[in-house]
Amino acid sequence: MVSADAIRTAVGILGNGIALALFLSPLPTFVRICKKRSVEEFSAVPYVATLLNCTMWLVYGLPAVHPHSTLVLTINGAGTAIELAYVLLFLVYARGGRQRARVAAMLAAEAAFVVAVALMVLTTLRTHERRSMVVGVLCVVFGTMMYAAPLSVMKLVIQTKSVEYMPLSLSLASFFNGLCWTAYALIRFDLYITITCNVGWGERENIGTADCTTNHAASNHWN
Repeated sequence: MVSADAIRTAVGILGNGIALALFLSPLPTFVRICKKRSVEEFSAVPYVATLLNCTMWLVYGLPAVHPHSTLVLTINGAGTAIELAYVLLFLVYARGGRQRARVAAMLAAEAAFVVAVALMVLTTLRTHERRSMVVGVLCVVFGTMMYAAPLSVMKLVIQTKSVEYMPLSLSLASFFNGLCWTAYALIRFDLYITITCNVGWGERENIGTADCTTNHAASNHWN
């Protein structure tokens, strides 16, 4: 008989694969940015928010904070590297000094915050339970911010009647990613992953509905 831990590991590996595909999905956008040497109307906010989310989950997955979280560590380590590369490209190809300074300030503030949280948790809290609780609560907060970040481009999508800046396929893939990680969290109950995924589901449902509406409007616009 297959053990619960084996099933959880399999689900986590599947979740790693889906999440990695999601992290890499903006690559065509950044190829376009590099070719045109401009970020155009693309927003850095979703990438900055996702970077903060990944780094916080990276801290959460540390053996000294929440043991037996290797799969949380692997995907968020990869996500941190990928999202950092995206944000750095925004710095290189920003439309002006003001936009570049704003992205740089957000990146510096994030780095300082994550380092401060990690040092505080590891040096002042003595048990895994307390460390997991503090970092887990922060992960829920910043996970909610990450899922809400795509709403920042909703106005642009509606104005241009184009889903170029927020494709429906990405919203659907994100939904299935949340489903996978919810199953992972429920097999060996993890409160913070469960809450984050369920909050994300609500955000994805709203965004998916908006995407469908915009797709319909765009279709009518061009026909």
